[in-house]
Amino acid sequence: MSFNENVTLDTSQVRSGGGGRGAPGGLVVGGGLGGIVITILLMVLGIDPSQIPTGGGQLDTGQVQAGGDQEADAFAECDTGADANRSDVCRVIGTVNSVQAFWAGELPRYKREWRSTQTVLYDGATQSACGTASNQVGPFYCPLDQTVYIDASFFELLSSQYGADDGALAQEYVVAHEYGHALQDQLGLLSRAQQDPQGAESGSVRTELMADCLAGVWAQHASQTPDEDTQTPFLKPLTQSDIDSALSAASAVGDDRIQEATTGRVNPESWTHGSAAARQQWFMRGFQSGDLNQCDTFAVASVYE
Repeated sequence: MSFNENVTLDTSQVRSGGGGRGAPGGLVVGGGLGGIVITILLMVLGIDPSQIPTGGGQLDTGQVQAGGDQEADAFAECDTGADANRSDVCRVIGTVNSVQAFWAGELPRYKREWRSTQTVLYDGATQSACGTASNQVGPFYCPLDQTVYIDASFFELLSSQYGADDGALAQEYVVAHEYGHALQDQLGLLSRAQQDPQGAESGSVRTELMADCLAGVWAQHASQTPDEDTQTPFLKPLTQSDIDSALSAASAVGDDRIQEATTGRVNPESWTHGSAAARQQWFMRGFQSGDLNQCDTFAVASVYE
């Protein structure tokens, strides 16, 4: 899904995170695309993931935010949609801009207002209020500091190790999914994942599939969502290739796909994100309907129907 070349990117919505190995931390809160790998490995080792601390506390702002001129320099190359088409970092920024502009315009229909949510783009590892962020954990939304964390190198990992293709919408889907969690947090729904954290029909799975559906809703409207400066839509209309790209990413991070690859067996009782087929199904439900109301995964008897 390509950006219109002349749109303006707003880098103020993204902060630069620290690099390096980072300090030890707990599991992320709010779900992510890569956090499932950590959960599975803990189970293989006989460790109950629910007993791992979430690593709360104050942020090390020296690591998380560069600030001032350093902050401006970190994203100096990201000015326009043309930059977003050539750079993963700029593509993340453009997608953050697009997703936030969409929800800011959509939520007033439901008498709600979107609260602007920052993304931290980091290299290697950095600290969040939910613990250490790294590409081994994957992108995630941390409700303790209401921030999305993304290491842009995760996209190469998503393709080379998870089996997703390297298309633009695969990457944009990842960003939109995490902002789906931010929306759930703003609507008071995110805590349901922690109350029922495992199982094929668990609250955790339903929360993750809802975020997939919300990403699909955004994708349906993305080519009509304009940037504030030029009033040109951020993104060009989707092609079938774009949709296939998003579906490849959704499938690659299904619980069954990752369990089969890491343990050689599939155990639905330990699922936290849903099957590959369900992740594709709910993304398409959001995309085909374009309707927030169609994403209520807690209203259906089974999320696999």
